[in-house]
Amino acid sequence: MADIMNRAKKSKGIAIGGAAALVLVVLAAVYLIRGRGAAAGGDAGDAAYVMSVAELTGQFASDGVFNRFGGVVEPQETKAFQKRDDAEIDEIFVSTGDAVAKGTPLFSYSIDKYEEDLAKAEIDLERLQNDLTSIANTIAQLEKDSRSASASERANYTVQIQEQQINYRQQEYDIQSKELEIEKLKDNIAHATVTSDMEGIVKSINKDGAQQSYGYGGGSEASGFIVIMKTGDYRVKGSVNEQNIYDVSEGLPVIVHSRLDETVTWKGTITSVDRENTNQSENMYGEGPASTSYPFYVELESSEGLLMGQHVYLEIDHGQGAGDRQGLWLDEYMIDVTDPEAPFVWADNGKGRLEKRRVELGEYNEEMMQYQVLDGLKAEDRIAFPDASLHEGMTCVTEMPMEPEGDMEMETGMEPEMGMEPEMGMEPEMGTEPEMGTEPEMGTEPEMETEPEGDAGN
Repeated sequence: MADIMNRAKKSKGIAIGGAAALVLVVLAAVYLIRGRGAAAGGDAGDAAYVMSVAELTGQFASDGVFNRFGGVVEPQETKAFQKRDDAEIDEIFVSTGDAVAKGTPLFSYSIDKYEEDLAKAEIDLERLQNDLTSIANTIAQLEKDSRSASASERANYTVQIQEQQINYRQQEYDIQSKELEIEKLKDNIAHATVTSDMEGIVKSINKDGAQQSYGYGGGSEASGFIVIMKTGDYRVKGSVNEQNIYDVSEGLPVIVHSRLDETVTWKGTITSVDRENTNQSENMYGEGPASTSYPFYVELESSEGLLMGQHVYLEIDHGQGAGDRQGLWLDEYMIDVTDPEAPFVWADNGKGRLEKRRVELGEYNEEMMQYQVLDGLKAEDRIAFPDASLHEGMTCVTEMPMEPEGDMEMETGMEPEMGMEPEMGMEPEMGTEPEMGTEPEMGTEPEMETEPEGDAGN
């Protein structure tokens, strides 16, 4: 439920959607609690579902601080420079960790093979061009001879001319292909030295030739012979476990804290949550299920003062960093303001009973749809959604009831129709049968060895 409420704090539009979702969830809980109370033969309004104020406001009840996640500063972009398979590396000009600028030479290819292939290709091109000239001369001579030949011989000349014309077109195609090959070889020689097209730091050099994946903090953003991380624009890669995965979502504002100085912060926004590339960590005692963590990424408004690889803390921005957001801010739908002069909440009195508690309200944040609570409520308190059926003295429950199996009519005490099988646990004890069309009353059992009343023939 905490995730629904955290999402509701992002903006007014999201707050409305989150509030509506929370209302539906709470109403469902109230309905189930009332339904169970009635099914058990008790008071339908004897229990109220209460929620932690700390969870509603995104705080821990123990110390009032906000949930935090670990993060590390990484480059906004990582680029891989690939090595051609048809060439050998002549020289590498950089080392891992080197800072490079645009135009910095990274590595060069050996051009010996290129120059040898170029010389051979140029000879082949010359031969193809000579052959083309020879075919053209042959066609011209056949056409001349055909004009002076007899009518019976001209058909033979026509076939020969057509064959030579096909050879001519094939030779033209071969020449074009060879010219493209030569242009590529010349380009490889001219660009034998590969340069960086961005400013960054050399992350890795893969000299063994295998195309491995690289990414800061164990990711897999890029792979190649030389991988460069762009500098200047940073982002933060955070990690959230499976228990808190729904506390983060795209678009939520984030506060980034320095681990060295709590007063140093940066602002950002969650741009993506990666639910596919998870990390598994084994139980430290070797027993029980492993924990799953999910990476998420924060785009910073400004990265000034941050260092590549710096470890930081991340927390969802609920307004706790703003001067006008000091204190406890509660969503308006949890407060009964029917009487603006006497607003109140339904709260657990600390003894498991519900009470109507007056609260003093401060400012109202229209965008967040929240009131500032100045007095009457603390983070460790528990409160209920202000349902009309609430009354003082009700028992407070803190666990959301599970929806019962079976037909809702059975849950509320309705009897099954004739011919229907009663639910598990509803059958009368062995040796007894209820009257036809009737059921034993709740909480009573028919006496042993008692014959049921029914038709005379039974």
